Amino acid sequence: MIKLANTDLTLYPLCLGGNVFGYSADKENSEAVLSFYADNGGNFIDTADMYSQWAPGHIGGESESIIGNWMAKRGNRQKMIIATKVAKLDTRPGLKAANIKAACDESLKRLKSDY
Repeated sequence: MIKLANTDLTLYPLCLGGNVFGYSADKENSEAVLSFYADNGGNFIDTADMYSQWAPGHIGGESESIIGNWMAKRGNRQKMIIATKVAKLDTRPGLKAANIKAACDESLKRLKSDY
């Protein structure tokens, strides 16, 4: 584990990228990957509000929703470090302060988290 400077956070040295969750990895496979990662010590997951809006029939937020539902099922939110991003979702483009706040609020809802 790696201690993040000036915090109490310790991160697994390999971040799990969630860009395929809800896209090329369906819900079942995504949850299997997440569980394997966590069961083997992983706690650092990357996602974004726009993952997987590029797929036909998707609107974005699918990856965050899968991660949020998985954490809720496992009851492991406090053990996981989630990095998400904003600004590229078609419905919330850009980095104006109001957009960042709204996008963060929406991401937190999908992640079923208050932090």
